[in-house]
Amino acid sequence: MRAGVIIVEDDRSVREDLVALVRTDERLRLLGAFSSAEDALRGIPALQPQLIVMDINLPRMNGIECVARLKLLLPQVLVLMLTVYEDGDSIFRALKSGATGYLVKRDASEKLLDALQEVQRGGAPMSAHIARQVVQYFHRSEMPAAEAERPSPREREILDLLVKGLILKEVADQLGISLETVRTHVTHIYQKLHVRSRTEAVVKYLRQSQ
Repeated sequence: MRAGVIIVEDDRSVREDLVALVRTDERLRLLGAFSSAEDALRGIPALQPQLIVMDINLPRMNGIECVARLKLLLPQVLVLMLTVYEDGDSIFRALKSGATGYLVKRDASEKLLDALQEVQRGGAPMSAHIARQVVQYFHRSEMPAAEAERPSPREREILDLLVKGLILKEVADQLGISLETVRTHVTHIYQKLHVRSRTEAVVKYLRQSQ
């Protein structure tokens, strides 16, 4: 099954280029494109995409706030952020809001399709220094294990598979349970670990396992 993709980008020329690029990949299905966060919040929930490509610097509401709101409506959606510059602070805030990875716009024509596939496989495309900031953040904010709600044995099995890069359908197949059951477990994992994205869940789980 092809993954449904939404583009959110205010620059018309860039948006059209991204739309054309997604349409060249037979593994992807373009569901729509929006020029503002406000339009995206109104239109995306009904389209139920698996992947969203989100510009950070949108007019009025920015892409980071848009992602945070969308993740409340669609917890399982995977978001790849687009940025003009490799701004560590903005990218880190985007990851904390629920984004899965980011891509610099100048690299989009060459790397977007690969980055979307990496996101679907459970990866989190980002630069090394941003990855280090994520780990350092969780190192500083980590609660002692006794104070944190511990994942159940089944939830730990799912986390172990997510760490290996499996997508939710592959997790369901390997454990012999339904995709809906896996999604329910993942929602509980997010609640217990106090995170909003797969990236945060995996990093926090790895920190707790050390």
